[in-house]
Amino acid sequence: MNETPHSTIVSVTDDQGRSLPCYVEHQFEMNGVEYAVLLPVNIPVDLVTWFGDDESEDEDADLATDEQIDAVFETAKAVLAEQDLLLQRTALTLTVVGEIPELDEAIEALNEADSDEDEEELLCLANFYEGEQEYGLYVPIDPMLVLARINADARPELLTDEELDELEPLLPSIESLIAERLFKGLE
Repeated sequence: MNETPHSTIVSVTDDQGRSLPCYVEHQFEMNGVEYAVLLPVNIPVDLVTWFGDDESEDEDADLATDEQIDAVFETAKAVLAEQDLLLQRTALTLTVVGEIPELDEAIEALNEADSDEDEEELLCLANFYEGEQEYGLYVPIDPMLVLARINADARPELLTDEELDELEPLLPSIESLIAERLFKGLE
């Protein structure tokens, strides 16, 4: 991934006690509450389940549920270990530690392409089977931003669904501000 200088690393923790280390990209206040926009330190990964009938070429995919992740995590971890990547079960998402040279190329290609599509771009790391079910591990090309509330102890906390609903209309402007800062950091 393109490296930008980050000075502050914090961790957010989910209700199951899993943490996600993140860089603090931006902080802002709204209605007397301090918020932070965070960028995971490690590379977020989606575990996808593939389904469709074997005779047709039409296949659909869904993000794996927590139960599916629990069932295949060790297999997925072993598959990525073959590529010298470490799969981690973190808050909000799975993450990977290691070098993915193709990711830099995919980001560059996406930045050069004039795409008005709303489809999320993904980079396939690996596909594997657990029993009869096919799974895929994919890296979203767009950065995953995490919105967090800063508590009284100056620590970030994940937002409730109600807080996310309240802030959702602001997300596009926050994302463009972050993207602008990231691109300035690359120049």
